[in-house]
Amino acid sequence: MPETGPERVPVCDIISHVLRKSLIFFFISVFASAQVSVSSLWEHKTLDRIQALDQSLDGVLGIAAIDLTSGHVLSYHGDSQFPTASSIKIPVMIQMFRDAQAGRFHFTDKRDLKWVGNSDDSEGPLRRKLQKGPVTLTIGEMVEAMMQWSDNSAANACIDLAGMDRVNGLLRALGLRDTHLRRKMMDVAAAARGDENVATPLELSRLLALIEQGKAADPESCRRMIALMKGVHNPFMRPGIPESVEIAAKPGDLDGVKCESAIVFLKGRPFVLTVMSTYLGGKLNPVSRAAGIVYDYFSRIAGSNEWGRSLE
Repeated sequence: MPETGPERVPVCDIISHVLRKSLIFFFISVFASAQVSVSSLWEHKTLDRIQALDQSLDGVLGIAAIDLTSGHVLSYHGDSQFPTASSIKIPVMIQMFRDAQAGRFHFTDKRDLKWVGNSDDSEGPLRRKLQKGPVTLTIGEMVEAMMQWSDNSAANACIDLAGMDRVNGLLRALGLRDTHLRRKMMDVAAAARGDENVATPLELSRLLALIEQGKAADPESCRRMIALMKGVHNPFMRPGIPESVEIAAKPGDLDGVKCESAIVFLKGRPFVLTVMSTYLGGKLNPVSRAAGIVYDYFSRIAGSNEWGRSLE
C-alpha cells in the first residue's frame, strides 16, 4: 500500500472547535463578572422588603432615597409621577427665599391673610385665628406657617407672591421635568379637572438634596429652609426613624394620598428620602413603614464596613 500522510481535519471542524472554546471562555468570563457584591445583595433585599410592603398595600407606593455620602440612589417606582399634596410647598418655599434674596420683597414685609378653607393642619394656631377673620402677618411668618403647620391659607398667599409660572420655571432650571405646580391649595375644581400638583419620588429627593448641599438657593437661605423643615409639625416618617435622629421634613396629606420628603441626619450616613403613595384605601398611611425599611438599610451601612461587618 502506498504510504499515506497525516489525516487532514476539515476546516469546518477546526472552526467549530475554536468557536466552542471561545464560547466556553466567554461564558466563564460573564459568570465571573456577574458576581454580585454583598452591598448589592443588601440593597436588593431592601427593595424586596419595599416591594412586599407595596404588594400588601391597598394602594400604590413609590420611594427614592439618595445617599448624601456616596450619591447612590435607592429607588422603587422612583420615576413614577404621584400627587404631591402639601409636598409641593417645598419648591414654593425655595422660590420665596430666592425672591427675598433678590430683593423682590423682605420677609419682614406684612400682608393680610384670609382663610381659604380646610387645611392639612387641624389644630394650628394660624387656622384658629383665620377662622375669626383676616390676619396680618409678615411674609416670613407666612412661609413658616406654610412649612411647619402646612397652612393652606399661608401657602396660597406664598404662591401669589412667588408666582406659579416662576415656581415651575425654577423646577425646570433645576432639571426637574416631572414636578409641576398646577393649582393652589384647596382648589377642588382644579383637582377635579385633573390639574393636580405632581412629582416623582426621585425628583423631590433631588430637590431636598440640593437644599442640603446649599445649591437650591444661596447657602444661608438653604440653612434657613432646613431649620424650618426641622420644625415641621407631626412628620409622618417619625415612627419609622428613631427620635434621636434629626430630620427635616415636609409631609403631604390628601384623601387617598400620603407622602413625605425628608433629609435624615443619620450619623455617618445622612440621606434624603421621599415616600409617595396614592389610591390608598381608608385611612392608610404607609410612609412610616417605608421609612423604617429605608432607615434600616442606611443604619446598617453606617455601622458596617464594605463587607457588612458591624463596627459598632
